[in-house]
Amino acid sequence: MSLSTSREELTAEFSEVAVDKGRVRYRYPNRVTSWVVFVVGIAITGGFFCYGGWERRWIADDGLIVLRTVRNLLAGNGPVFNIGERVETNTSTAWTYLIYALSWVTQARIEYVVLGLALTLSVSAIVLAMLGAGKLWGGPRSGFVLLPAGAIVYIAVPPARDYATSGLEISLEIFWLALVWFLMMRWSKLERSGAATVLPLCFLLGLGPLVRPEMTIFAVVSLAFLFFTPMHNPVRTRIAMVLIAGAVPVGYQIWRMGYYALPYPNTAVAKDAVGSKWGQGFTYLWNLVGPYVLWLPLALLVVVTVLVLRRRAGAPADVVATATPKQPVWRRLQRRLRTPGAVVALFLVCGLLLTGYTIKVGGDFMHGRMLLPQLFCFLLPVSVIAIRVPEDWRSRSETTGFALAGIGWIATIGWAIFASNTVGMPNGTVIGRSGIVDERAYYVLNTGHAHPILAEDYLDYPRMRAMLRDINETPNGGLLLASPSFEFWDVAPPPLPIPPGGAGHTVYFLNLGMTSMNVPLDVRVIDQEGLAYPLAAHTVRLKDGRIGHDKDLYPDWVIADLHMVDKHPWMPWYLDEDWVKQAEVALKCPETEDLLTSYRSDLTWARWKQNFRRSLEFAKYRFDRVPKYEIQRCDLPKPKLQRGY
Repeated sequence: MSLSTSREELTAEFSEVAVDKGRVRYRYPNRVTSWVVFVVGIAITGGFFCYGGWERRWIADDGLIVLRTVRNLLAGNGPVFNIGERVETNTSTAWTYLIYALSWVTQARIEYVVLGLALTLSVSAIVLAMLGAGKLWGGPRSGFVLLPAGAIVYIAVPPARDYATSGLEISLEIFWLALVWFLMMRWSKLERSGAATVLPLCFLLGLGPLVRPEMTIFAVVSLAFLFFTPMHNPVRTRIAMVLIAGAVPVGYQIWRMGYYALPYPNTAVAKDAVGSKWGQGFTYLWNLVGPYVLWLPLALLVVVTVLVLRRRAGAPADVVATATPKQPVWRRLQRRLRTPGAVVALFLVCGLLLTGYTIKVGGDFMHGRMLLPQLFCFLLPVSVIAIRVPEDWRSRSETTGFALAGIGWIATIGWAIFASNTVGMPNGTVIGRSGIVDERAYYVLNTGHAHPILAEDYLDYPRMRAMLRDINETPNGGLLLASPSFEFWDVAPPPLPIPPGGAGHTVYFLNLGMTSMNVPLDVRVIDQEGLAYPLAAHTVRLKDGRIGHDKDLYPDWVIADLHMVDKHPWMPWYLDEDWVKQAEVALKCPETEDLLTSYRSDLTWARWKQNFRRSLEFAKYRFDRVPKYEIQRCDLPKPKLQRGY
């Protein structure tokens, strides 16, 4: 076939048969057939993902955390977790406000809003990924059959279906990646690129840091990629690119630094998102790759892609930006940026960078969760693959290539059947040495609900019903501390005199989501890890602590911080009076007092400016969780103790 073959001949509505030197040669499949195969493939893949996500529907405890902030927003208390404390407990700003907006518009129960939104975004991400890959391969055009491949691999991995509805921002992340992929692939196919095509992409990429902070890596690399591509009115367009890309994230960043007194969410402080745990990171990587033999489909798709690319030699060329040989080398390289191949390279590089970051920080404690966007990124170019049907079935090279590509695709489908029925962590409900668990299986087991979605579903988790009972039985208020027994909580009472209506309750517990969503908004909920409690977040990271849980503030600090009764027998028996006295002194460290003031004091204009100026300083501040050492560090006067100092 000649490259000069007309489009009318290539896209004939029905296949034709031609005779060439006595041999029967079959035209490529007609356009209608190619479209049907492509559309049906998208529908089946999206349908399977929707069904799989629904069958494993749930909302994680961590997924409920964001809903507390949404409740406060709806109640007019601002974007806070506890009333009167400006703490950003949600890693994804965009996810928080998207749920808030839909909850406000629909007035539906927040859990159902999250469930529907997450599943819709997850399925939409698969559809966009396949449409973008279809553009990469030239669309459902004559000569190629577009079959679902990488998209099948992604939905076959059980964690992908687990986190399709988990209430976490995974669904928003992959949707954002898929939308960027689709638009960039469309942009790479245009003959001319102007502001109308580039600026919407820049705005979308600028939202990356708000989708999730580490997506800043992807956004910055992609924006630099776009910035250096050739375009009309380059100076004016590039200035507009910078302004449009930075308007929302920079504006929010300025507001965040003044409001929260931090340059990033408090969760990044609690988990030390700039720290390094390489060994744990590689353990986390293998925890996903190993059980599902994930390297196999990736290798198969690479082989199939190579075979397809070799067979595309005779295919009609796509219209891409080219350069004349007389132009300088840098100009020719610049023009090559606006090609489908360059976009593919961009996504693969960004996927590697994001994977490297995840490994560096040690991964996560949830099986597969933090690597799903990276896996999705790697699979985007092969979400569908284009297999060329032989023009001449008697040609050994054509039929061999077609057969090998087909075998590779069938093997990938076979792997998908195996993986989708594999339990990645047979003992995933037990927290072992790796610290990684199958989060969904863990909460299904411990709540007794096959689909824990509503906040009250988590009342069957140990201690939850006892918490509500003990709050009701202590009208004077106090600090609830989880006792060794699952049947009750220890309550440290507030000092006398008790104000009218009680002094209020504070719950100190690790599981923030289920706790905060089952108590009224006037009940303060804080945690020893520090997601909602900056005092704990700014402690030094435990070297060998469980990943994602390597901050653990002693409850003695909370007694001192909240000014509860610090004497036995009113104080729980396992707390040390001397430690509490030391904590009371340690809290007078000037840097710690400034930290507490930054998010607890009234937000005046003077406070906002002070927070903005010192936000980077607060982000770096750490102190020792042992009060004695903290007194020494800050050179504070030693308290008089019962057992000496």
